Amino acid sequence: MSEAAVTETRDRFRWWLEIPTRWMDNDVYGHVNNVQYYSYFDTAVNSHLIREAGLDIHNSPVIGLVVETRCQFKKSLVFPDVVEAGIRVEKIGRSSVVYNVGLFRAGDDEIAALGHFVHVYVERESQTPVPIPERMRAAMESLLLDR
Repeated sequence: MSEAAVTETRDRFRWWLEIPTRWMDNDVYGHVNNVQYYSYFDTAVNSHLIREAGLDIHNSPVIGLVVETRCQFKKSLVFPDVVEAGIRVEKIGRSSVVYNVGLFRAGDDEIAALGHFVHVYVERESQTPVPIPERMRAAMESLLLDR
């Protein structure tokens, strides 16, 4: 099935985070500026890693670097909406993971944006790719859609 043919519904996401919009997120057109959507993706993925996978953002010897992102905008979000960000894992490799992030207005079943977010795991100091640590991998596997 092509990516365009899939209807993105809430049940296709495995972990959720509420993110309140801020007054400053709106642009002069009265809706959340597109750059903020990427911030919401990053916040959702990293919140999951910190809360569920044991990531210590200051001290973990292995960290994920964002190497690719994209966004399909479906409908506008505006302040003072609360964004419900759902994440799932599309693919896990040796040192990389591909996330999909769905942004929904609180209580709305229609998706506002679909994000594609790729992390490559590296040793913090050398920035050399390394295998995803086991605890992180387990947390990521729990987000696979076909589990």
